[in-house]
Amino acid sequence: MNDQSHLLLRSIKGPLIMITVGVLFAADRFTDYRFGETWPVLLIVVGLLQLLGGRRRRADYYPPPAPPPPPFAPSPTQSYPPVVQQTHDETEEPRS
Repeated sequence: MNDQSHLLLRSIKGPLIMITVGVLFAADRFTDYRFGETWPVLLIVVGLLQLLGGRRRRADYYPPPAPPPPPFAPSPTQSYPPVVQQTHDETEEPRS
């Protein structure tokens, strides 16, 4: 099934179900058939629409991103520069 027919089926699914419900209620009112006898027709219509539509992944679906790494945990390939301790030299005059 190509994209055009899939979009068409998707766009008529709701109206087709509503029309089926309306026809079943009209049959309940104007014929000898009661809704309690005809409601399986609604299940058949929904099932046919699902069968025609198939199981297809949405085009705008993106899988969720990977979780972020825990905070302050270095990666195994990450290296840090060596820590240099600075001392204050008392012979040095303060800068102004």
